[in-house]
Amino acid sequence: MYRNTALIICMLCLLSSCKKEKEIQADIAKQSVELKVLRFDKEFAAATPDNLSNIKSKYPYFFPSQYTDSIWIAKIQDSLQIELREAVDSAFYDFKEEQEEITMLLKHIVYYFPTYTIPTVVTLTTEVDYENRIILTDSLLLIGLDNYLGQDHRFYKGIDRYISKGLDKQYLESDIVSALSKKVISFPRDRSFLAQMVYYGKELYLKDLLIPWQTDGQKIGYDTDQLSWAQANEEQIWRYFVERELLYSTDPKLGPRFLDPAPFSKFRLELDNESPGRLGRYIGWQIVRAFMEKTELPVEQLWNLPAETIFKQANYKPKK
Repeated sequence: MYRNTALIICMLCLLSSCKKEKEIQADIAKQSVELKVLRFDKEFAAATPDNLSNIKSKYPYFFPSQYTDSIWIAKIQDSLQIELREAVDSAFYDFKEEQEEITMLLKHIVYYFPTYTIPTVVTLTTEVDYENRIILTDSLLLIGLDNYLGQDHRFYKGIDRYISKGLDKQYLESDIVSALSKKVISFPRDRSFLAQMVYYGKELYLKDLLIPWQTDGQKIGYDTDQLSWAQANEEQIWRYFVERELLYSTDPKLGPRFLDPAPFSKFRLELDNESPGRLGRYIGWQIVRAFMEKTELPVEQLWNLPAETIFKQANYKPKK
């Protein structure tokens, strides 16, 4: 009898959860978003000495006053720049698919952050400045399209493989959310490894909310094998952190070992070369997910909540 009662309760909770999720998605779809996209990359490529002043007036933030027009004309005519723009034009000729996905992303942002002001999207080339591939200001979303040509593109030769794997259009929306997260989530003053893990866990949970159509691999930047490795070894990773008392350590070397982009995580064991980088972020993600599942806290309260509170209430248990 008790087993049947528990089963009924679980089914009712599941149905209630599904209904709530459907209601949320319906509300998100209703959000009004008018996205303006400016193709600076195309306009600049077509510029001439006669109309350059018009483009400079339209995009003053791209033309520092200390540079003369001859600099920009030379850049327009540079053979390498022409090749770069042609590659971008081939990959993003009409930008239609990307515009639809960014619009859907913005609908999610407006739902969860009602006061958010929709920025104007401006596409450009950056000479493969992958560290600044996305720049988000209060009014502009700048997208360096030459950073999304695919990991094997010839322009990425000489770039470390673990970096070039992320230079693909499938990660575009994820990178936009990463840029947004810096405005939503404050970096912790607490220098502990746990606090930093939870910080990145919040960023990844933000992606759960804002780009739910993407895979976990796209959110964290793992390929299928890397994500499978992290999932299969979650218990061992957690045990390593706990047994070596790393959670409350403030050792600055833990960032490069487990949090920063890297070809692999550095356990200093034989398994290192098999592991993906940033496994500390992956574990932080699972802690935040466990916390939200257990507490059902209104999500707007999550972003400023201390890591210690999240960790204690999450009662995180890694998957075996």
